Formats: sequence, structure tokens, C-alpha cells
Amino acid sequence: MDKHARHRIAIFSVVPSPYQRDLFAALARLVDLRVFYLEAASPDSPWPEKPLANYERILPGFWFPIGSARVHVNWALPDVRDFDLVIVNTLMSITAQRLMRGRLRDVPWIFLGEKLARRGGLHERLCAPLHRASAIAAVGTWAQRDYAERFPEPRSYCLPYYCELAGFLAQARHTPGAEPVFLFCGQMIERKGIDVLLAAFSRLGRGRLVLIGRKAELPPLPERVEYAGFQPPEELPRWFAKADVFVLPSRHDGWGVVVNQAIAAGLPVICSDQVGAGHDLVTDGANGFKIPAGDADALLAAMRRFIDEPELITRFGEASRSRATEYAPEVGAAKWVAAIGEVLAR
Repeated sequence: MDKHARHRIAIFSVVPSPYQRDLFAALARLVDLRVFYLEAASPDSPWPEKPLANYERILPGFWFPIGSARVHVNWALPDVRDFDLVIVNTLMSITAQRLMRGRLRDVPWIFLGEKLARRGGLHERLCAPLHRASAIAAVGTWAQRDYAERFPEPRSYCLPYYCELAGFLAQARHTPGAEPVFLFCGQMIERKGIDVLLAAFSRLGRGRLVLIGRKAELPPLPERVEYAGFQPPEELPRWFAKADVFVLPSRHDGWGVVVNQAIAAGLPVICSDQVGAGHDLVTDGANGFKIPAGDADALLAAMRRFIDEPELITRFGEASRSRATEYAPEVGAAKWVAAIGEVLAR
């Protein structure tokens, strides 16, 4: 038996996200894992439902809205004392608050989270239990720096999102043409910077832009812009393979798994400095460019580099793809097992 099989680990997460489930599947091969979701799917979830694994379960419960957030209330929770360690992947729920403030007082636990977008007021009260966590698993270096500053008591680990990238790696890289193809993948909302992208592209003069994702706030589109709609996860490798450069100008993205997918597809990446994944996966002048969030002029200048210097597309794309294997689920699961072992040894 694997030496780590003795560790019984429980994870409380919100919904069965396909990207998190890739990591959970790899982790389940190394530890005795149970994953408990607060709901089966969000009301506007674009992801097709897929059968749960034998280690996954949806908890009974309901949610109610507070502003733009969904607050979950669940019951029939497992006895956390049955586990060696518990991982909590949500703050904005009564279920998580009950766990962190009471049931986990005598059980080692790790909070897993992206960089927090807010400070002050109610948010600080929701975050208060993190001071007592056994550890914090921060999704990327950007998040880790922030957690270490705000919650210095628990040890923090840098554990980005690791997702299945084989489909992207299997695609042949696109041969750049006379008109470079820029790709955006995400919800068409202000937080993702879609307005900044359209403003910059309208002044570019050359190239094409392909948009993939839920329409949301998308305005009428100019020429040379194609809206391809939402694409299921299994179709994304084909769309990424048609592009030359990936663009994600978000005003805030705690991580941004689409950047993992872009580097696996062999694409240079332009992203804002408020995209968590950009701090780990994108190196300025090596495989892409980071620009200030909300700055259409800086985005235009970065896009123009690939118009004026098309050789960068191939060179940066090769550099991107060379990094992708570092973010496979198996790599992430091994890092998680090491972190769990350190926490339990203390």
C-alpha cells in the first residue's frame, strides 16, 4: 500500500468544477479522499453535468443571495473527526463558517483559496478564522504573498490550480498567418476586461479577435471580431489551436485556468497584472506580456508587438508550451501530499 494511503482527507468545496476535479482525481490516487460539495451546480453554470466519482458527494442544503454572492446552508455534514485533515475551499457560506469556527477546532485544517478580492467590513469578519488555520494553500504566488501578509500565523503554501492539459498539448501549434488571431476565453463581463480588450483591438488595425464564453455584457461587435459563444471544456483545445496569441485583461482574476490552457496550447499570453496565473505562468518578454489592469493603451501596445514582430508568436509560444507539464494534475497532487504531510507532522 502507498505510504500516504493512511491519510484520510476531506475537502469541502462549492461545486464540482471540472478544473478542480482533475486535481481531486489525481489526489484520490495518493490519499483516502472524500470531497463534499455544497451544491451540484451554480444556477448559471455553463459546465455539463458529469457523474460524480465514488469519493465525491453533494451535501443536502440550499443557498440564498447576498448581493452577487450565494450563501450556502448545508446539513448532514460528515463527522470531521473521522479525518486526519480537512481542506476548506470557501469562505462565503454558513457551512464553511460553522466548520472553521467550531467543528474544526480539534482537527487539522487547511484553507484553500485564490487571492481575496476584498478587504474590510464583513469580509474581514468572514476571514477571521483563517488566523487559526493549520495552514493556507494559496492559489499561486500572488495569493500567497497576500495571505502571508494578512494571516501570518498559519504557514502558507503556494499551490496553484493544476488541471488536465493533455488535449491542449496534443494539438499541433497554429502556423501564424498574415493576420494574427488573438483569443479571449471567459465570461464577457467588465471584471474580465472585455471592454478594455474591445477598445484596444478597435485601434489595432490588423489581426482578428475570437471571443469564447458566455455573452453576458457583450456589446455589438466590430468587424474582424468573431463571437464563438460558450464552448464545452472538451472543445476548447480545438479553438485554442486556431489562435496565435491569448489575451486575458481582467480587472481581477484570482487565478485564471484559461492561462494554464493557453500555455499548454503553445500560445503567447497577454494578461493584466491582476490575473493570478500571470504571476506564475507568464514572464514578460519570454512567453508574453503583463500589462496594468484597465489600461487599453498598454494592451494595444502589447498586441501590436505581435503584429510588428510576428516571430515572437513562435518563440513565445514554444516557451509557453515548455512550462505546461509543470501544471499537470499529477504534479499538483504530489505537492499537495507533501504539504499535507508537513502539516500533520507539526
